[in-house]
Amino acid sequence: METICGIDCNGCGFKESCKGCKATNGHPFGASCMLAECCSSKGLENCNTSCTEVCRLKKQLIEEFNALRIKDMEEVKNLNALKGGFVNLEYKLPGGQVIKFWNDSKIYLGNQIEKKNSSRCYGLTADENYLLVCEYGKNGTDPEIVVFKKR
Repeated sequence: METICGIDCNGCGFKESCKGCKATNGHPFGASCMLAECCSSKGLENCNTSCTEVCRLKKQLIEEFNALRIKDMEEVKNLNALKGGFVNLEYKLPGGQVIKFWNDSKIYLGNQIEKKNSSRCYGLTADENYLLVCEYGKNGTDPEIVVFKKR
């Protein structure tokens, strides 16, 4: 499967349903992929995982997450391409409304980091416009928004 950014997707369990970003012009599940957009926006049709533009995007987002200085969160060192369906948790707002922030089909950059001295984790997700840090229990249970901010 050919990708625009150079990630090897051959081990992915979803490769048959996504068809790859090269064949879908950067929209593997019908929505955009941040990494494919990064490469395409710079006129690069064949990046690789060490592409300067992709590395710059990841570095910038890592710096933004670390600048939040969230208590009990380890330093962010890496971000991964994640399908929205994996990170699109439902949050209950104070007024009782339930909300999701992401598109299940889009590819975002994010990571899961264990919360120090806790059985809970921090989930980090970013797109072109927003950063989201949430805290949750095993398998995404009882999610709570820690930070949701415009970049």
